[in-house]
Amino acid sequence: MNSNFAILIPARIGSTRLKNKPLIDIKGMSLIERVFKNSITITENTYIATDSQEVLEHVQSFSTNIVMTSDAHISGTDRVFEAAENLKINDDTLIINLQGDEPFMPKDLVIQLVEDFNNNSCDVISACHPINNSDDLKNSNCVKVHCDSNNYAKSFQRTLNSNELSMRHIGIYGYRMKTLRKLVNLKPTKNELFHKLEQLRFMDNNYSIYMTHYKNEIPSGIDTQEDVDQAINYLLTNEN
Repeated sequence: MNSNFAILIPARIGSTRLKNKPLIDIKGMSLIERVFKNSITITENTYIATDSQEVLEHVQSFSTNIVMTSDAHISGTDRVFEAAENLKINDDTLIINLQGDEPFMPKDLVIQLVEDFNNNSCDVISACHPINNSDDLKNSNCVKVHCDSNNYAKSFQRTLNSNELSMRHIGIYGYRMKTLRKLVNLKPTKNELFHKLEQLRFMDNNYSIYMTHYKNEIPSGIDTQEDVDQAINYLLTNEN
């Protein structure tokens, strides 16, 4: 596997659905610590990007790999870009944007993502897996993706409007620094604003998104208190 990549984890303090979300306790460990400690097993080039002094002080209790960023960013992509610039990441480095609310991202998925990026011609790479829970079909927090026969994304949506086969989108992205620099200069599109899905901005501007297909199911990211409860149950169920 090409090791020329870094994982950046945006951690915004101002979530509207879960107050102080990065600091929420999930069975004795904060959400952001779980995300980081999982990621650091994949690459030592893992950094948290935050706008919060409270998150900074908390993270410093277990790592120095944290970068302070502006509190004016409207997206995790913007936050990741500022952090990447501060870290002086070079243009050809693959940056993995791992959402700060995905504590159970499998190591083999990230490795597959990096390999797929290096083996395919794409601007952006992301990931998806089959939808096995019928409740997810109706859940607007479970983003669905339709792909073409070559695994490139055709569309993303929160609710299904057709019987077309779809996969659950996993909250992880990859792009080279030089591509990220272009992406952050794009203006939001009507499509993106309507669906509240930033990846649609990339597609609306003709940036290709290759989707790594992961066969196994991954617990949902943390968006609601119900997700927190499910994450705790998942950990209890999978304890040795």
